[in-house]
Amino acid sequence: MSKKYALVTGASSGIGLEISKCLARRGYSLVLVARREKKLRNISQKIINDYNVNANYIVIDLEDPKSPQAIYDYCQNKGYFISLLVNNAGYALPTPFHKTIMDAEEKFLRVLGIAVVALTKLFINDMISAKKGNIMMISSVAAFAPPSSIQILYGPIKTFINRFSEGLNLSYNKTGITSTAVCPGYTVTNFHAASGVQREMDLVPSFMKKKAIRIAEVAVNATLNGKKICVPTKTYKLIVFLLKVLPHFLFPIFSKSLAPGRYEK
Repeated sequence: MSKKYALVTGASSGIGLEISKCLARRGYSLVLVARREKKLRNISQKIINDYNVNANYIVIDLEDPKSPQAIYDYCQNKGYFISLLVNNAGYALPTPFHKTIMDAEEKFLRVLGIAVVALTKLFINDMISAKKGNIMMISSVAAFAPPSSIQILYGPIKTFINRFSEGLNLSYNKTGITSTAVCPGYTVTNFHAASGVQREMDLVPSFMKKKAIRIAEVAVNATLNGKKICVPTKTYKLIVFLLKVLPHFLFPIFSKSLAPGRYEK
C-alpha cells in the first residue's frame, strides 16, 4: 500500500469526500477526519477496496480546541508523514447574525479559521523537516465578493483563509512547501441544506451549480502542481474577474437572479 499520506478534514461528504477519492486514485493513503463514525467507517473501507490504499479515520469535532493536537498526535503515533494536508471542513450558520449566540459564532470561527491555522502549524513542521509538502485550503468565491446580508461572517473568514494561504507561500515556498487556496462557487452538496440556505441554493441558475467531483479534481490537480489560487470552472473564473474589476455597487442589480438573498436588505 501507498506510503504517501494525505489528511482530509470534513471527509464524510461533499467536496471533502470527492477530494479523498481523487487522492486515493492518485495513490495517496488517507487519514479521514469528520464527526460521523458510521459514514467514515464505510467510506474508508470502500476506499481501501476500490483503490488499494490505506484509509484510516478519526472521529472528532473541530469545534473542540483540543482536536488539532489530537489529530496530529494520532498521525505521529501511527508513524504517518502527512505530505498533503486538506483543510476542508466547514459549514455556515443558519440564523441571522443578531440572532446567533456568541458561542455558536466562536465555534464557527474555530472550525473555519482557528482549526485551520492550528492543523497547519502542527503539520508544517514535519513538512519543513522533509523539505516537501502541499497544503490545500478550501476557501470560496465569497472571499472575493462584496459583503453579504446573509451569513455575514462566511465571506470574511474565507478572505482570511486566502490571505493566510498567501502568507504560507511567501514564507515556505523556499522550503519545498506550497499552499493552494481553492475557491469554488455554488457546489451541489448537502452544505446549503445543513446551513439553512437551501431555498437560496434552489433559486440559483443551474449553470452556476457545479458538481463536487469536478471541483475536487481541479482542486487536487492545482494543489499537486503548487498553484497558489485555484478558482474551479470557467464560469467562476469569469465571475471572480468581474468581482475584481467592477464597482461593488453594481452587484445587487444582478444578485436577485445569480445569488438570491446575498445582498437583499
